[in-house]
Amino acid sequence: MVTFRRSTRLSMRKAVAALAIACGCFVLSVGTDTASAQQRPEYYVVRKPNLFERLFGIRRQPPSVMAPQEPQQQRRAPRRQQRQGSPAARSGQGAAVSAKPAVEKQPDAKVVLVVGDFLAGGVAGGLASAYEEVPSVRIEDRSKGSSGFVRDDYYNWNAEISPILETVKPAAVVVMLGSNDRQQISADGQTFRPQTEEWTAEYTKRVNAFAETLAKSSIPFLWVGLPPFKSPAMTSDMLAFNDIQKKAAESAGGTFIDIWDGFVDENGAFTYTGPDMNGQPVRLRSSDGINLTREARRKIAFYLEKPLNQILGAAAAPAGSPAASGEQPGQEQAPAAAMVPVRDLTRTAPISLAGPELSTSSALLGGERPNGAAPAANLFKPQPGRADFQLVGKPEKKNGAGDGTPPAPQ
Repeated sequence: MVTFRRSTRLSMRKAVAALAIACGCFVLSVGTDTASAQQRPEYYVVRKPNLFERLFGIRRQPPSVMAPQEPQQQRRAPRRQQRQGSPAARSGQGAAVSAKPAVEKQPDAKVVLVVGDFLAGGVAGGLASAYEEVPSVRIEDRSKGSSGFVRDDYYNWNAEISPILETVKPAAVVVMLGSNDRQQISADGQTFRPQTEEWTAEYTKRVNAFAETLAKSSIPFLWVGLPPFKSPAMTSDMLAFNDIQKKAAESAGGTFIDIWDGFVDENGAFTYTGPDMNGQPVRLRSSDGINLTREARRKIAFYLEKPLNQILGAAAAPAGSPAASGEQPGQEQAPAAAMVPVRDLTRTAPISLAGPELSTSSALLGGERPNGAAPAANLFKPQPGRADFQLVGKPEKKNGAGDGTPPAPQ
C-alpha cells in the first residue's frame, strides 16, 4: 500500500515537471517566433505555429519567399478610383442621370383648378406632369379623397366650391367626382338605397346644382367621366353616374371628357392594362381594380390637354417656344382662347390598341372613319349579357368604392 502511494506521488511529480518544461518551451518558442518575425523581410509570409509545435518545440521549415504584397488599403484604392472615375467623368455622369431642372412658375401663371375625389387627385398629378415645363400654367389640386355628392355630411361640394373659386381664381376648372357615391343618400330626413328612383332624383339634383355653380362663375370647366372598375356592379353604377354628370355638365355649358373607351378592352370590359398616351401597352390600374397607375393618370391628363390648351391659349406653350413669347411668324394672331365657347371645345378621343380596322385606318377610336363606316365607339355601348347592361347573379353590397369612403349613414 505504501509502495503504491509513493509511486503515485512520484508519477504526479514527473507530470508536473513535464508540464513546467513544456510551458517553458512554449514561452521560448513564442519569443523566438516574435523576434524572428521582426527580423524577417516583409516579403516573407510567416505561418503561425500550431499547438503541437508550440508544446514540443518542433523546428519549422523556413518560410517560402513570395513577391512583395501591397497593403490591403493600397490595393483597394485603384478599384475605388476606377469605379468613381475622374472628377470630370463623375460630373458628366451626374448631369446625365439627374432630372431636368424644374421650370419656375410665373407669378401671374394661369391656374387650372382640379376638384373631386381620389381619382381627381391622381388627375391633378398627371396634369402637373403635362405642364411641368410650362411656366405660365400652374395646377392647383383641391381634391378631397373620400368625398362625393352623396356624403355631404362629410364634405359638401355644393357648399365648398364657391369659396374655393373665389380664393383660387382659376382660368379653368377640372372636375372628377362620383367614384365614392355608391352609398345610401339622405334627404329631407329620409334615406334611400342607391339606384332607386328617389336616390337618382336626389343625386341628379346635387350634380346639377354643382354644375350650375360653375356656370354662374363664368369659368370654363371640364368634367372628366368615371372609368370602369373591376367589380361589375361598380362598373354598372359608373355608367349611370356618367350619364347623369354628362347631361349636367353640358346643360351648364361645360365639356364632358369621356375616358371610358381608354380603360376597357376590345370587348368593352374592364382591363388592368392598355395603351398609354403614346399607344404603348402599360399597366393602367392597381391590383385592387380601382386606383389608377401613374401612366393612367398621365393618360387622362393627355385627354384634357387639347381642350385645356384651347382655354389657356398662348399661356399653354412651353417655355422658349415662339407661341410662349406671342410670336407667330407668317401667321395672324389668333383670338383669345377664353372666348371660345366651352361646349364647342374639341377633345382627344381615347386610344385603343385593338379597335376595328386598326391596320388600315389611322383614325382614333371615336373619330370619323372613311367610307361612312360606323365609329368603333358603338362597340362599347351596353349590350345584353354584358356587365354594363344587366347585373348577373346577386348584386354586391353598395357601400362606397373602397378607397377611404366614409361609412354609409345609419
